[in-house]
Amino acid sequence: MNTELVEVAFKAGRIGIYSNPVGFTLKPGEYVIVEADKGEDIGKVVNLGKIFLRPEQAEEEKLANVMRKASDEELEQLEKNRRLEEEAIKICKKKIFRHGLNMNLVDAEYQLDHKKLTFYFTAPHRVDFRKLVRDLAGHFKTRIELRQIGVRDAARHVDGYDVCGCRLCCTLFLKKFENISIQYVKDQLLPMNTSRLTGVCGRLKCCLAYERDFYLEELARYPRIHARVKTPKGTGKVDKIDIFNAQLYVRLENDEIERFNREEILPAEAV
Repeated sequence: MNTELVEVAFKAGRIGIYSNPVGFTLKPGEYVIVEADKGEDIGKVVNLGKIFLRPEQAEEEKLANVMRKASDEELEQLEKNRRLEEEAIKICKKKIFRHGLNMNLVDAEYQLDHKKLTFYFTAPHRVDFRKLVRDLAGHFKTRIELRQIGVRDAARHVDGYDVCGCRLCCTLFLKKFENISIQYVKDQLLPMNTSRLTGVCGRLKCCLAYERDFYLEELARYPRIHARVKTPKGTGKVDKIDIFNAQLYVRLENDEIERFNREEILPAEAV
């Protein structure tokens, strides 16, 4: 594939990769019209190049195309769609209640040409929403898609701020969610404080992945927690590690905890 690939962002961080066979001169931040499901959609260019797909994907997958740069009228239609989506959410919530469905509506998104209207929702289980789809299609007179998403994706759609005072990473810049596990917490020697480790989505915070590689690299230079070591004051077990000051806290055989520099510590002889 010789054509330049274009990474385009849509509402709530939805990302698509498109080819640029005509060779439009594009730059990040510009809005473009792209081929969509039986129609056209609008999104913002976030990156350009040939680095977004693996070589085999670039050969095997038939990508949709960038059709043109967005006009002023199309940008106005985008703003109008956003207002219409707010109204669509209100209507859909009423219909969900009327149908007695156990689902939480999160967001709505119009395709630029109004040939499709997508509703995003969360639910604890699978939901039979076929009657709801027919009801919505009859009201909005367009193709309706209901898409069940996870709680992390829901947080991305809703947006907000976390306790750090910054906007949610998933809304601001994260393109893909990493599978964060409790092992990430252990690898960084963090206290198991659920309220501080959990994001607004109720899952472990994405930022737990940001510094993990640094911690793993640094901790490889230290003995493990509870490992037996030799110190200038005798043998003991590692109780705590302070990688920022290159120090270890060791519980000695008299049950006292002493602090030592890393250079003072040696592995204990095998017993």
